[in-house]
Amino acid sequence: MNSTLEHRRAYQQRLLTALREELTARDIPAVLVVTADGRPGLDVTDARCRPRRVFVHLPFCWFYWGDQQDERVTFLRLPAAVDRIEQAARDGWQEGEQGELGMDLSKIADAYRS
Repeated sequence: MNSTLEHRRAYQQRLLTALREELTARDIPAVLVVTADGRPGLDVTDARCRPRRVFVHLPFCWFYWGDQQDERVTFLRLPAAVDRIEQAARDGWQEGEQGELGMDLSKIADAYRS
């Protein structure tokens, strides 16, 4: 693994660790995990005992737990992010499979080159 990717994953893990500490202090179960492709994530259990994985999107400074607009929050203001994720977990995650946030930034860059 190259050095840049290692540093990025380490930073994601530090952010998720800080989030986990805050959520567990509020009695929201959260466990730090690493996916099969090496991405750090945080398994957060909602009020109905359903897990949802929270990831970090570094380019946009987000914690996200799905692909919908209301399933992401900036990590730049950790207390507000913890409040939002806590509320989502207490309300219960949205029904269905967890969507994956996928953005091809090269397509955005290509659009501006035209």
